Amino acid sequence: MKLISWNVNGIRAVLKKNFTDFVLEHNPDILCLQETKARPEQVELPLDLAGYKTYWNSAEKAGYSGTAVFTKTEPLSVRLGIGSEKAAEGDKEGRVITLEYPDFFLVTVYTPNSKNELLRLPYRMEWDIAFREYLKALEAEGKPVIASGDLNVAHQEIDLARPKTNHHSAGFSKEERAGFTELVNAGFVDTFRHFHPDKSDTYSWWSYRAGARGNNVGWRIDYWITSESLTPKLTSASINDDVLGSDHCPVTLEIDL
Repeated sequence: MKLISWNVNGIRAVLKKNFTDFVLEHNPDILCLQETKARPEQVELPLDLAGYKTYWNSAEKAGYSGTAVFTKTEPLSVRLGIGSEKAAEGDKEGRVITLEYPDFFLVTVYTPNSKNELLRLPYRMEWDIAFREYLKALEAEGKPVIASGDLNVAHQEIDLARPKTNHHSAGFSKEERAGFTELVNAGFVDTFRHFHPDKSDTYSWWSYRAGARGNNVGWRIDYWITSESLTPKLTSASINDDVLGSDHCPVTLEIDL
């Protein structure tokens, strides 16, 4: 199976660019999208994508946040949000979709940003705990988890171009990095680092400012993570940093299921 995740920074905007060509060329079995910024009735998908069933979780606030999943195989069930009091605000922002398949759960997430001066960090820490507990609860139902999305954290110094000047920045604070460490310690695998433990200068997000993408001054904040039990089935993990259309690029996981 080929699985792709992409923060598109507005589905309606990226549809006017290269979205359809990208999907047809790469032909994923499942495509997870974050920051869709639209309700499904506002999105006119081309007939070329008719082979995909689509599931949406849109924010209550218009033009904000939101997630979607395009899948070739109809799931057994679909869940929106994570249903935690700790994450109630995030559930209103359309941040999580879960699809249940016979042998696994597929989750896509758009993790809340801690914002400038870490103003939203306390909520973000609550979210990290709630999301980790949610994934473990899914595992407890008897199936492994495959999760993807914009997790809004660069875990290690190797995961961003300028770590020394960003230790107090949203996405690289010690608290957020510790939250990701807790996720790994809870039994989840960062699939890109599984295959590329020392690879540097490979990022999934670049600021629109100061030519950051052209100079590759980026961050790796988009992930595919899986339950440890799926590690033997992982085939490859890659970052499609040549794909334009958003301030993020797609990330790909191939897995033998």
